[in-house]
Amino acid sequence: MSAQPTNPAIPPDHVTVEIDGQALVVPKNSMIIQAADKAGIPIPRFCYHDKLAIAANCRMCLVDVEKMPKPAPACATPVMDGMKIATRSEKALKSQRNVMEFLLINHPLDCPICDQGGECELQDLSLGYGRSVSRFNERKRVVPDEDIGPLVATEMTRCIQCTRCIRFTADIAGTYELGGMYRGENLQIGTYDGKPLTTELSGNVIDVCPVGALTNKVFQFRARPWELTARESIGYHDAMGSNLFLHVRRGEVLRTVPRENEAVNECWLSDRDRYSHQGLLAEDRAVRPLLREGDGWREASWAEGLAAAAAILRAQSGDEIGVLAHPATSSEEGGLLALLASGLGSGNLDHRIFNRDFSDGAVAQPFALSLAEVEQADVVVVVGSNIRHELPLLHARLRKAQTKRNTRIHVVNPVDFDFTFDIAGKRIVPPSRLAAALDDAALREAASGARKAVVIVGGIAENHPQAAAIRAAASAFAAATGAALCRIPQGANALGLARAGVLPSRRDVAAMFAEPRKAYLIYGIEPGLDFAEGGAAQKALKAAKVVAFSHYACKSTRNVADVILPIGALPEIEATLTNLDGVEQRTQAGGKLPGEAREGWRVLRALGGELQLAGFGFTDIAGARAAGAGVAPATVATSAVPQAAKEGLELAVSAAIYRTDAVVRRAAALQAHPLNLAPRLVLNPADAQAAGLQAGQVAKVGGGDGAATLPVAVDARVAPGAAWIESGHGATSPLGAGRVTVVGA
Repeated sequence: MSAQPTNPAIPPDHVTVEIDGQALVVPKNSMIIQAADKAGIPIPRFCYHDKLAIAANCRMCLVDVEKMPKPAPACATPVMDGMKIATRSEKALKSQRNVMEFLLINHPLDCPICDQGGECELQDLSLGYGRSVSRFNERKRVVPDEDIGPLVATEMTRCIQCTRCIRFTADIAGTYELGGMYRGENLQIGTYDGKPLTTELSGNVIDVCPVGALTNKVFQFRARPWELTARESIGYHDAMGSNLFLHVRRGEVLRTVPRENEAVNECWLSDRDRYSHQGLLAEDRAVRPLLREGDGWREASWAEGLAAAAAILRAQSGDEIGVLAHPATSSEEGGLLALLASGLGSGNLDHRIFNRDFSDGAVAQPFALSLAEVEQADVVVVVGSNIRHELPLLHARLRKAQTKRNTRIHVVNPVDFDFTFDIAGKRIVPPSRLAAALDDAALREAASGARKAVVIVGGIAENHPQAAAIRAAASAFAAATGAALCRIPQGANALGLARAGVLPSRRDVAAMFAEPRKAYLIYGIEPGLDFAEGGAAQKALKAAKVVAFSHYACKSTRNVADVILPIGALPEIEATLTNLDGVEQRTQAGGKLPGEAREGWRVLRALGGELQLAGFGFTDIAGARAAGAGVAPATVATSAVPQAAKEGLELAVSAAIYRTDAVVRRAAALQAHPLNLAPRLVLNPADAQAAGLQAGQVAKVGGGDGAATLPVAVDARVAPGAAWIESGHGATSPLGAGRVTVVGA
C-alpha cells in the first residue's frame, strides 16, 4: 500500500477545519472555541476561561457541527480533520438564545445597583442573545450571601454557577476554598466552612466571575467603570513586577486590576498588588515639608524645606554623610541619588536595607531563567524562602508546573511553610545549616538527573547573617548540577538600583550603622520597620541629622528626622522598575500627588540645585534619566561577616506578606486579611519546653542591639534550634541578630 500524500503546508500535529466558511489549520486535540478564538471568530461563553480547566456546564457556547444531530459545546468538543462548524446558523443561534433565557430565569436583573454593571459578561451577551420580555412568571430563587473576607464582596443570587471561581481556587490558587453545595436548582457556590478566603490570590475570583456575584469589596459602590481612567502601572511590592492598570477618577486611585502579560503575571494579580492602593490615602501621608522645632514639628514651604535639607548636608564633609534608599525606589530616583552622593563626595550609599551580610559584595542579579522558563523546569529547589508569601505569582507558576508537568519541587527551609503544591523532598534545618543542606547527596542527584533544573534562593537566605555562605553554596550547587541559579531580588527595584549605581564604594548599610555617620539622607524608608537591623538603625539615626524623603510623616520618621520632604509613591509618578527577569518596565502617573508632595526626581533636582551640584540642570523626566545614567561605582564595598552570638536559638526571619512596605502596611483591607498575623515568636515544641514556655505565653527575647516581648506560638514545623518571626512589625524590628535568647515573661 502506497503512502498517502500530505500537504507540506500543514504541520503533522495540526488538522484543517472550517468555521463559518473560513478554512483554518489548528492544533490536534484543541477545542472548537480555542480554534475560533485564534481566528477571531466570536463564540459566546460563560464557564470557559482559557486559563482554567474546561467545565462545559453553562452551554452558552453551543455551535452547529456538520453531521452532528444536536448542537455541541464549543469549549468541550475537540476539532477533527475536515470538521465544518457554524457559529451563526439558525440552529446555533436558537440554542444560544435558549440557554440565555434559562440563565436569566433566576437572575435578579439588578444592573442599576450592581458593581459589575458596565463590564459584565452576562450584561453584554444578554444584549445580543437575550429576549426583550421574559416568559418566566414564577418567584425567583434567592441565595443568602456569605462573608468570605475583607477583599471580595458576594451577591450570590446573581451567580449563574459557571464554576470559574471554584476552578480558580482549586487549579490556580490550590486552596480548594470554594465549591458547589446542594444539587439541581438548589445548587449554591460558597465555602464549605463559612470562613474567609485565605488564598493570597483571592481577588482574581472577581476577574474571572462573569457576573456581579463576586465583586471588589474595597471598590464597592465607589464608582462606575465608565467614570474611570485606566493608567498602565506595575506592582512594586515584590520583584515580580506584575503588570496592572490603575483605575483612577479625578486623581484618586479607586481600584487596581491585572494587565495581561504572559511573560510576567499572565492575567493574574496578587492581593498585595491589587489592594495596596488603599494605603495611598493614609492619615499620616506626608503632604507638606516638615521641619523639626525642638520636640515638635512645623509645616514649611518647599523653599524652607530644601534650604534646611541642604544646610544639613552641606554642614558635613562627604564621608560623614550616609545615603539610604528603599529597594522599591524607581531607577530615575536612584540614579539621581547616586549623582547626589557623588556630588557630596560620599561613598556611603546603599539600597540593600533588608540585608545583613555584605562580606561577598553581593547585589541583585536577574534570574538565570525567565519566569516562563522556570515553569518548564523538571526539578526546582527552593532555598530559604516562604515563596508563597514572598512571590505569590511565582508560587502559582510552581504549582502549575507541579500539577501539569509533574515538576519535582524540593525545599530547604528553617520552617516547613505551607505551599499549595506537592513537595518531592524537604530538608527543614536551622538557618545556619541551609548551606550545608545543599551538599546533600540525594538532593544533588535529583537535580543532576533533570533535563532542566532550577535553584531559587529567597529572602530568608539572602537576608541571613550568613547569607554569603548560603549564596556560595547555592552557586556551587548550581554549578555541580547544571541548575539555573535564580536569586530573588530583595526589593521591587533592587536590580534597577544596582544598575543605577545605588551601591557603596566605601560603606554599606551595615557599616553605616556600625560606624555611625553625622548625617543621613533616607529615601522612601519607614525607619522603624524597614531596616534589617532595626535596633542599630534607630540608634545611629537618632544620634545624627536626618533628611527624610518620605511618603509618610509617620511616628518612626518623626522620631529620627530633622526634615521631612513629601514625595509621590509609585502609582503617582512616572517611573522605571526592573523586575527579576532583568526587564525594565515603565509606569504612568496614576493618582494625583497629595497636598504639596512632588515627584521624587523633581525634589532631588531642586536639592541638587540648592547644593549647587553639577548635573542637576534638567527640567523633565527624560533629563532626569539621562543625568542619573552611568554613575555606578567601579567596585562595591564589602564588610566583614557579622559576628552573631554563639548562644541561644537561631533566628529565622521571613517577611510578613502584608507588612512588606509602608504602603501595604496602611491598606486596611489587607491588614484585616487572615494571612496577616500578629507579631509572634514561633518555637519548635522541644525548644519551647526547654525554655519553659507554652503557646499563648509571652516571652522576652533578646538579640543583637535590641530586645522584644512577644507572644509564643508552638509549631513542629519550625526546625529544632530555630525561632521564627515575621518582619515588618514594630514588635519584631529590634531583633536583627543571628541568634536570640528566649526567657519567660
